[in-house]
Amino acid sequence: MQSNSPIQLSLPVHLPDDETFGSYYPAANQQLLEAIRQVAEGKGETVTYLWGQAKSGRTHLLHAACAHARELERQAFYLPLGIHASMSPAVLEGLEEISLVCLDDVDQLARNPFWEEAVFDLYNRINERGDCKLIVSASCPAGQAGFLLPDLVSRLNWGVHYQVQSLTDEEKLTALQRRAKARGLELPEDVGRFMLTRLARDLRTLFDVLDRLDKASMQAQRRLTIPFVKETLHL
Repeated sequence: MQSNSPIQLSLPVHLPDDETFGSYYPAANQQLLEAIRQVAEGKGETVTYLWGQAKSGRTHLLHAACAHARELERQAFYLPLGIHASMSPAVLEGLEEISLVCLDDVDQLARNPFWEEAVFDLYNRINERGDCKLIVSASCPAGQAGFLLPDLVSRLNWGVHYQVQSLTDEEKLTALQRRAKARGLELPEDVGRFMLTRLARDLRTLFDVLDRLDKASMQAQRRLTIPFVKETLHL
């Protein structure tokens, strides 16, 4: 996250180093991935709206967009609106001056009139300015989120919309094996399938467990096997 604003710098939001475009396994989301990359580079639509199930990879894409923008020396700002109760809507003031703004989980603001109005005003300022790109994510289409402000729904329906397709188990296995290979670790297919049957199936959890297994295997000088995974994770 880059900005000269004291309000923004004080936010307790840190982008994970490992959530980039390179670490994102697109599967059926290849078109979406390329569109978000273009937006991060300052191209394409002014407003992009992503929606999909929880843990479908929406947040990874927003983190990746900010990381890519920073690599190009463009200012980027990420805000997880799931924590809006701990912030003032004033945090949105002046964001139209930044190259890229990513608002995650905007549907979490539904039925909060102060925040809804603040996001509506930000949309208008970004549209008027013309050189700021906005990416918004939610768990559902804007019209189904329960917003009180009809004009906000109208603004959220501007631009281009994408539904983030959740990965199948086979695609998650491929993503796990790719992640392991990038770390110089071999993840046998039987071990990967075992992880999918015994652990939470979202990629963030699976990747975190894989990192833990990687460290444990290096310390123990052992390969990843089902017995070793059971022992390490106390399954």
